Amino acid sequence: MRQAFLQPGFTRLYAGLTASMFGDSVMLLVLSMWVKTITGSNAQAGLTFFFMVIPALFAPLMGVWVDRVRRKPLLVWGHVASGIAVLPLVLVHGAGQVWIIWAVAMLYGVSSIVLPAALNGLLKELLPDEMLVDANASLQTTKESFRLFGPLVGALLFTWLGGWAVAVLDALSFFLAAAVIATLAVHEEEPAVDESHFWVQMTAGVRHLAGERVLKHVLIGFALCILVLGFTESAIYALLDAFDKPATYVSAIVSVQGVGAVVGGFTSSWVVRRIGEVAACVAGLGVLAVGILVMGGTHSFVVVCLSAAVFGASLPLIMVAFMTLVQRRTPQAIMGRVSTAVEVAMSTPQAVSLALGSLLVVILSYRSIFMVMAVVTALAAAYIAITLRGQIADDVRRPPADLGAVAAEAPSLLPTTPLEP
Repeated sequence: MRQAFLQPGFTRLYAGLTASMFGDSVMLLVLSMWVKTITGSNAQAGLTFFFMVIPALFAPLMGVWVDRVRRKPLLVWGHVASGIAVLPLVLVHGAGQVWIIWAVAMLYGVSSIVLPAALNGLLKELLPDEMLVDANASLQTTKESFRLFGPLVGALLFTWLGGWAVAVLDALSFFLAAAVIATLAVHEEEPAVDESHFWVQMTAGVRHLAGERVLKHVLIGFALCILVLGFTESAIYALLDAFDKPATYVSAIVSVQGVGAVVGGFTSSWVVRRIGEVAACVAGLGVLAVGILVMGGTHSFVVVCLSAAVFGASLPLIMVAFMTLVQRRTPQAIMGRVSTAVEVAMSTPQAVSLALGSLLVVILSYRSIFMVMAVVTALAAAYIAITLRGQIADDVRRPPADLGAVAAEAPSLLPTTPLEP
């Protein structure tokens, strides 16, 4: 991962993003924890994440806009806007203001779409393709490392001072990130004006994903997994109820998950280079299925925490492999639209999963819910492994040093010049 830091500009970008990632880790669980505390409802706590994914419905429109502007200014002003967006949380004092939490969750959802899309484009501007996996691994490892203490800091602040303190800290982290990224020296050309019909522009990302065979099948497998993974947001509180633990204990589980995530983050770059992005995605989903299965089947809270570490180890491997795959197989001119199209493809089943999870937690035991999640996640891994077995075999046979050249070989069905309506 050290190679990425030798590239001009990446260290400063990393420093800025680290500030906002810390704020995100502190706020990570507070929104749902806050709703659970003031309403006493597991279902409403789970719905908090549902509101967070609603903006994904408008992601294609955001993608068109992202591809029309330079990435660095978008990252700077996007962080400023995100900091302002969380400040209304200081007005929440009881169940009567739960709608404010949900509104902020929606704005958080907008931020989680626009900022990563802009970042994907900026990384391609700053780094050669062979360095993308190192950059993604560095950022993902840092993000997951904050799980070791970020949720605990958030829970302690929430318990000691209240949710308003967490909101202020999160806002300050966004503002600091904007200030640091603003000092980044990078030359970006103004994006070429696309004169094609607006519908053609808006659907460019979707058409690229549908036409790029590897991305298409990996994304289908991910969507299948995400269709059940959102059950966790409601089921985790039912699990805590079964072990007679308060809602704030979810921060302890997430912190242990962070331990596994750090291990997964440090090894993800090496794994991806050795076996390729597709096989790494399959391996990550397999590890995820094991963690879910153990978490739902054990009668020991200690084992729950240990399985959370296994769960956590899978996440950076999956995300680093997939982000690198998207970046390498997507032309820069449509990176924003492809990134937001991915968001739609992943957030739509996530929204269904969160809503369904809020219902299932009322009628099923958390053990049954975790069993369903484990089985479907294993099926998702099997789907990718079977449909892309040829690509996996090619990647495994290819020397690790040659994996960075995949981008130049990856076909694109979309031209980078303006399309005619």
